[in-house]
Amino acid sequence: MKALLGSQDIWEVVEKGYEELQDDRAQMMAQRTMLVDQRKKDKKALYFIYQGLDEAGFEKVACATNSKQAWEILENAHKDVEKVKKVRLQILRDEFETLKMKEAESISDYFTKVLSNVNQIKRNGENIEDKRVVEKILRSLDQKFDYVMTAIEESKDVDTMTVDELMGSLQVHEQRILMRKEKPLEQALKCKLTIN
Repeated sequence: MKALLGSQDIWEVVEKGYEELQDDRAQMMAQRTMLVDQRKKDKKALYFIYQGLDEAGFEKVACATNSKQAWEILENAHKDVEKVKKVRLQILRDEFETLKMKEAESISDYFTKVLSNVNQIKRNGENIEDKRVVEKILRSLDQKFDYVMTAIEESKDVDTMTVDELMGSLQVHEQRILMRKEKPLEQALKCKLTIN
């Protein structure tokens, strides 16, 4: 928001405000022109602030009479939001650390769950590198992936591996597991058909 207001050359009036002169008639023409310009900038700034808000945010500043007042209301409202963000971030970090793949869960579903958590952490202001996510996923896979996990760790550089590369490798392995499970079932059904 500051960048938008600065680009319109109106941030200063939001930050510092302006003084409304009481007796317009007694002022010289230059002072009146300056006052009109300041009023115009203030209303323009207030308009841009309104445009950047959702309905709930607008309700907070709807009674503000100038841009400085509206900005101060928003700053005060966001101080509490920052505290909530910090608590939310702690909860998300804990969830990230305790994530574990369930036995019946697919690779795709598990990656969706992990990446959803990672994206929420990022939205709350903390950056998580791919390396950390890859390591977390490898540590928390179901035991049916133990030998493929070991192969990946030994054959590939986990430090430079992306989450997408890991997901691709694990999905290929998962498909092989599913194909092996289907073949004995197909053979059993064929045997039953030939016996009848």
